[in-house]
Amino acid sequence: MTQKKVSYFISPLDAPKFTQMVGLGTTILTGLHSEKMMMVLNTTLPGHIVSITLSSTRANWNGICWQGDTRIRDEERIVQKGDFYFIPANVSHSDTCIGDEPFVMLDIFYPVREDFIKKIK
Repeated sequence: MTQKKVSYFISPLDAPKFTQMVGLGTTILTGLHSEKMMMVLNTTLPGHIVSITLSSTRANWNGICWQGDTRIRDEERIVQKGDFYFIPANVSHSDTCIGDEPFVMLDIFYPVREDFIKKIK
């Protein structure tokens, strides 16, 4: 059986998308072809607060923020384009889109979020 060739270049416009909850959309960029990590764009819409509970995230993740207000554990601050963060697995956190534009995060998960893969199938 021949394995499908995966392109080295990713188009967010062609990538699978789903809505995690009202105000939070996810675009899966990598992690669907046996990769060890997953890269996604998460977008929080203006005026929305997204809270992730302790038990819902079993993957560690690193990311970069474009803009918005984010809270990790007891740390809260306004982030600016280019700010990086790390959220350990099983840590509750939230973000609030405080501007007029969506709050966009490029998140990299390890291991791959199997729950995300199930949502797009």
